[in-house]
Amino acid sequence: MTRREIKGRARQAVKRHYMILVMTGLIAIFLGIQSSSFDNALRMYSGQDEDISIDIEAAGTGMNFEENGEAPDGADTRVAMGSTGLMDVLEHIMMGDPEKGREISEKLRQEEIARSEQGNRILGRSRGALSKAVNAVTSGSLFVMFVSGVNSLSGSENLGSLILVILALAGVTGFYVLIVNTYAVISARMFLEGRCYEKLPIQRFIFLLRAKRWLKVTGAMLLRTVYRFFWTLTIVGGMIKYYSYYLVPYILAENPDLTGREAVTLSRRMMRGHKWECFVMECSFLGWWILGAVTMGLSEVLFSIPYQSAAFCEYYIWLRGRAKEAGIPGAELLNDRFLYEPAPREALEEAYADVMEWKKDLEVGIPEAKGIRGLLSGWLGISLNITEADRAYEESREMQVRLGMLDDVVEGRLYPVRLSGFPETRRQKRIEMFHYMRHYSVWSLIMLFFLFSMLGWIWEVGIHVVLDGVFVNRGTFHGPWLPIYGAGGVLILTTLNRIRNHPVIEFFSIMLVCGAVEYGTSYYLEKAYNGKKWWDYSGYFLNLNGRICAEGLLVFGIGGMVFVYVAAPLLDNWIRGIKKQALVYGCLALMGLFLADCVYSSRHPNEGKGITDYQPLAQMWDCRQSRYVS
Repeated sequence: MTRREIKGRARQAVKRHYMILVMTGLIAIFLGIQSSSFDNALRMYSGQDEDISIDIEAAGTGMNFEENGEAPDGADTRVAMGSTGLMDVLEHIMMGDPEKGREISEKLRQEEIARSEQGNRILGRSRGALSKAVNAVTSGSLFVMFVSGVNSLSGSENLGSLILVILALAGVTGFYVLIVNTYAVISARMFLEGRCYEKLPIQRFIFLLRAKRWLKVTGAMLLRTVYRFFWTLTIVGGMIKYYSYYLVPYILAENPDLTGREAVTLSRRMMRGHKWECFVMECSFLGWWILGAVTMGLSEVLFSIPYQSAAFCEYYIWLRGRAKEAGIPGAELLNDRFLYEPAPREALEEAYADVMEWKKDLEVGIPEAKGIRGLLSGWLGISLNITEADRAYEESREMQVRLGMLDDVVEGRLYPVRLSGFPETRRQKRIEMFHYMRHYSVWSLIMLFFLFSMLGWIWEVGIHVVLDGVFVNRGTFHGPWLPIYGAGGVLILTTLNRIRNHPVIEFFSIMLVCGAVEYGTSYYLEKAYNGKKWWDYSGYFLNLNGRICAEGLLVFGIGGMVFVYVAAPLLDNWIRGIKKQALVYGCLALMGLFLADCVYSSRHPNEGKGITDYQPLAQMWDCRQSRYVS
């Protein structure tokens, strides 16, 4: 093929899977595998304020900095400068002076807290576990505590610093070897599959992990890196061997069972007589490089980098064909036939016989309800009464979940993993009793509302009993329930019914729904009761007007996933076992008590000491300590 033909095919591949291939190239940029003007622009932008004058009073020190950025004699300007201050903490730790590092770390922590309270309150740093975690990292106190703990246990003054240095080196080396160096193979695989198949799911990024070949490929890529390094010590060998080993990632992407020596040897044989050609191929993108520099890397991110990767993928395929025609030793190991052509229907039916059976069962279909009943069951997953049709629906939806992407495989739209030489490990079957793809009856939802409201009340009351040793009746109601939990649980079961078979989307949707419920409830209570607050997240990291915060939403997201996929199905199984008459009477009794509490609490809300003016014991101690110091 000519370069024009190669690039034409590359453009078609990028057009077919534009978004995911752009993301593939963007990851390569941030990992440092792919050089880009975009990366250089980010570095310039992040460092452009180094010479900006500052006027800061270091927290707790009383040191005033002049407008030109110079500090009084003896003052350490690095203490007041975010990342430079952190580097200063690490410097003292490495030099065997953790106490000085602790002192600077505490100043940095206090400064961050003061800055968050005076400036952007969304990025609160004074309350919550997430704030403490962020402060521990940005101030360096995490490293100080680690070094001090090791020194205390060992009785040595320098062992902690030595271990920290070793761990840092091991972490950087491990990240490069396991992630950065191996990503070239993952990227090559994404482009190879994308050129032939209609679907390219994001799960293919972990194909080496699911095929249990990650460590093997890591070792092979490490060998190539070592070879390249030693060849760079020669006069011209580095440039020559750069192109000799050019195809190793593509070879391993096709056959990850090869050893490093086999992949390197095969690449060297395939590139014999093509090194200059490959160099010219790279130079043919010179215009795109110039455009990338002019656009500060934007054109590279949005098109030219995935375009170049797709072009060299086509170039590898052309060289692969030449190698097989010439009978180059080792070319027979490149035997993933269905990476380059769709699998025949007969082979798919044989390898995916179980999937074909599932498809036949689903083709029978289930009669859909019409009218209001159909709207409730189809969109909200609510059934007025659980019937045999509802149970058949649950089994059908569970089968659809099992089918998942396998349907695209048997239809030839996705790469057939089972027909490769390294089939992925099949997942264990789900526990059938869960059947989370189900309809919930009205009475079941009412009972789940009260159960979840009571569990939420027990959770919050229990937290305060454990942390502060006092009983605090949480919420505006007087009864043992927090309806915000029950309402949130019912809403995520009904409004998110249609996306329940997509767990990742479900997780973020749960956070969105729960955040809207919590924010709306807080806003209503403040307006209805003259600004009184039953909770306040001010000072938490990533909070919105003190009504919601990232830490709380993460807890709601995780708890909501447990509720949707585990707790609600199991509780619903128990509820279905209750006699209909007893269930109805029980729900009506709970609704009557709840309604009475609503009427009474609207006039006499649950408020006062420890409720609307609640302050955690740890926070009160911090306030007293601050007053004592001042």
